[in-house]
Amino acid sequence: MKFVANQDPPYDGPYSRWIPFPVQPGLIRYSFRPCFCIGATVSLVLLSGCNAQSQTPPPQPPEVAILKVRREAVPVSVELPGRTNPYLVAQVRARVDGIVLKRDFKEGSDVKAGQRLYKIDPAPYIAALNSAQATLANAQAAVKSATAQAERYSILVGGNAVSKQDYDNAVATRDQMTANVASGKATLQTARINLGYTDVLSPITGRSGISILTEGAYVQASAATLMTTVRQIDPIYVDLSQSSVEGLQLRRDVASGRIKLTGPGQATVTLQLEDGTQYPETGKLEFTDITVDQTTGSVTIRVLFPNPRYVLLPGMYVRARIDEGVNENAMLVPQVAVTHNPVGQATAMVVGADGKAAVRTIQATRTLGDNWVVEGGLDDGEQVIVAGWHKVQPGMQVRTVAWQPPQENQRPTAQSPAPSAAVGPQERVARSSQ
Repeated sequence: MKFVANQDPPYDGPYSRWIPFPVQPGLIRYSFRPCFCIGATVSLVLLSGCNAQSQTPPPQPPEVAILKVRREAVPVSVELPGRTNPYLVAQVRARVDGIVLKRDFKEGSDVKAGQRLYKIDPAPYIAALNSAQATLANAQAAVKSATAQAERYSILVGGNAVSKQDYDNAVATRDQMTANVASGKATLQTARINLGYTDVLSPITGRSGISILTEGAYVQASAATLMTTVRQIDPIYVDLSQSSVEGLQLRRDVASGRIKLTGPGQATVTLQLEDGTQYPETGKLEFTDITVDQTTGSVTIRVLFPNPRYVLLPGMYVRARIDEGVNENAMLVPQVAVTHNPVGQATAMVVGADGKAAVRTIQATRTLGDNWVVEGGLDDGEQVIVAGWHKVQPGMQVRTVAWQPPQENQRPTAQSPAPSAAVGPQERVARSSQ
């Protein structure tokens, strides 16, 4: 193959280079011609980029879920801590001295009022009773003799058969013997009471506690020896502690009509046990103490609960919710829609009539379930952003959709893995060759 030079006039342009082209079979001729391929390519790329930028659509406003809040009747309730206390408590103590002969009850069992719990040795008191009976009989016999002598002297003193002094002495002796009879009766009654105290009885109906003493123990009336304790726990008291500030605010709200009581002075009380379960019975508010504890600044509220199955035991820690009334001008806002600013004020984002987001400072006083009870800062029918508020700033235009509360049985599903990057043609060929 031969190469010959082209006879065309040379070109000295900036893009000139030797370009081979065939002239005849077996002969290749080089021509010195201009080439504009690089500049054209760059121009096309720049033009295509400008067209792509001019055709990009503007960004859409972020989408948020809103809830229109309305004023409604919201129950006013307060949760307070408390302790359970028995309805009646009786400490069974010894009232006479002696040896405990027998215990007639089982520890922890239910006992009736008047049921014998212990038997104390009655022998000394039986003897004291017999002695008192004999003393009384002696006094009664003496009073008969003294009465007969006084009657005879009353006749003889009229005829001056006895002196006036003897008559007075006979009357005094009769009165003394009569007093001895009364004293003997009292002594006999005391002996009978002491003998009865040898049978230690339960003063109330309730559940017995631990027996402090056993058979053979010595008890003393002067020391009031504690033997056992009986407690009545059906019904049972629950003593709650409420701050004086909360109680004062409640009385003001009721007086102003802002809160309406659910009944004529009655409030419904429910109870939550230590393990978090709800107690099935409802309580009745008995009274509120009028004295404020100077150390804690709280008052005591006593509630009476039925306890037929003895679920509540004395000394248990519980939490009670008291439904004190109804607030008809409050709003319920989901807790997820409420945040707090650096100074601690509750805030929420709302969507105005112009479709722009705004921040409102609200008065969120307490929680009710999954909602905040809002008493100020929002207007009736205002649109509160519940979901997506973290994507917007105050003053931004937003798109709104209705917020749907999550269902309890709804569970998040596993997401599929993200798709891998696009595979180039060379990689396809390499994989197919494998």
